[in-house]
Amino acid sequence: MAGQVQGKVALVTGGASGIGEAVCELLAREGASVAVTDVDDHKGPEVVVRIKKAGGEASFWHHDVTSEERWIEVVAEIMKRYGQLDVLVSNAGIGISVPSITEMTLADWRRQTAINLDGVFLSVKHCLPLMRKTGGGSIVMMSSLAGLRGAAGLSGYCATKGGVRLFAKAIAMECATFGDGIRVNSVHPGIIDTPIWGKIPAGATGSGQNAPIDPEERAKMATPLGRAGHAEEIAQGVLYLASDASRYVTGTELVIDGGMNAGGVARPA
Repeated sequence: MAGQVQGKVALVTGGASGIGEAVCELLAREGASVAVTDVDDHKGPEVVVRIKKAGGEASFWHHDVTSEERWIEVVAEIMKRYGQLDVLVSNAGIGISVPSITEMTLADWRRQTAINLDGVFLSVKHCLPLMRKTGGGSIVMMSSLAGLRGAAGLSGYCATKGGVRLFAKAIAMECATFGDGIRVNSVHPGIIDTPIWGKIPAGATGSGQNAPIDPEERAKMATPLGRAGHAEEIAQGVLYLASDASRYVTGTELVIDGGMNAGGVARPA
């Protein structure tokens, strides 16, 4: 089925690479005009070029999601260009891993929290008025499997993503109370093959190795389906939540993790 978000305007933070990039391209392919925002001024415009070459509509804004001033500017510019906002995908985030929480600096804790949690708060605070003016819509907050269960070496990351999970539920209840027609849900990816893995040394999670983590090898051991997920598979979940196909879905979490949260399987030696 094509055109699942035809005529909608979507804002995707962290849209220059990985899951955000896949979300931008899929939403555009399905008919949305996409506001791609990121701090990456090289890759962000490249995403827009690809979308337009494929016949879609997109624009790029440089965007530090921790800056409230920039949020005000970006939302105003989206209003000026498109006149509406139907879909917000709060996707921007970082992962900082340490062998022990005792080795995590307060600066890194605050930086991760500022992007992963404060950035989501600011997205809702400044996008809700425009979405309410539009007459409804969908907010999708990118959490993680780490927002549902603990992970050694990722306690700070788990704290932020767990916060996003409950924040989504609380805003869903607020929007339902207001009767504004806005649905709010969270997405929880498991091990997804994106560039972020090359930035985290395996030793940081206590493996005793220094080589970059291979998501495919890790997924073979940890995931019941035996492989890493792909960004496009997460984007398909976001598309469902952004579209009218999920019009009766709010305050819930969509887990896309190859079965990791359900349990484990015994593999033949």
